[in-house]
Amino acid sequence: MQEKPADQHSSEQDSVRARRQRFKLLALIAIFAIPVITAWVMVEWRIGIPDQRTAHGQLAPDVPALAHWPLVEPREALEPGDWVLAFDCSSHCDELADQWWRLHRALGREAPRVSRLRIGGDEPALPGESRAQWSEAPEWQTPGRVWLLDPRGEAVLTYTREVELRDVLDDINHLLRMNPDKRTAPELEVGNR
Repeated sequence: MQEKPADQHSSEQDSVRARRQRFKLLALIAIFAIPVITAWVMVEWRIGIPDQRTAHGQLAPDVPALAHWPLVEPREALEPGDWVLAFDCSSHCDELADQWWRLHRALGREAPRVSRLRIGGDEPALPGESRAQWSEAPEWQTPGRVWLLDPRGEAVLTYTREVELRDVLDDINHLLRMNPDKRTAPELEVGNR
């Protein structure tokens, strides 16, 4: 048996060690690069991304901001920073006002973050409800239509009269959960000091 010289043996060990170090470096790079590349492929080619919508109403309806709605009466009872559930009450007003009042109560501790705006009808306002009248019916208004407006007054969702209350409640709860109340943030910071 022929023995290898010590220099050759040590150079083979150095070569094996260098390959191991390169492999470790490539594995480390792959650990960080593969998720980024995978995410890019998923977004670019829409692979593995669910197509389901979570909203039950029409998303981002073509409706102007609340400040530009053709309303006669002021909306002074609406709290700044609240989400607004506005509904057309031009027919079956008692029934509609009652169902949206019940939905508002079902929000529980999140209810103060939502204001209700009844547009139309002659009945007195229910607790926590603001009233207004159309000065003229806009083209996007239909009897019984419901709009969910963000704190800036922009329409986020719209629903037809036939919508299930459970679906609207799910959408509102989801939006409130995804958009924490900014008005309470300073109070939380003070409490954590």
